[in-house]
Amino acid sequence: MPGLVYILCALTSLACSAMLLRGYRQSGVRLLLWSGLCFLGLALDNVILYVDLFVWPDVNMAAFRRLPGLFSLMLLIFGLVWETK
Repeated sequence: MPGLVYILCALTSLACSAMLLRGYRQSGVRLLLWSGLCFLGLALDNVILYVDLFVWPDVNMAAFRRLPGLFSLMLLIFGLVWETK
């Protein structure tokens, strides 16, 4: 059951990313770009979490699976700071 939750979280993040990036393409508001890229990275983070816990449970990928989430949030913070200037 937890595996299904991780997959649903990844699909939800991917859907949010697609809608945000589509909104960016239509309007050109760059904050939508930063948010869409953040959600794309969070979807990747959930996929790596699923792979780590259910596909290869013997391999510890804890350090590697935190990188996409960290990079995504740093990207969003950069976008928020960049857009306020």
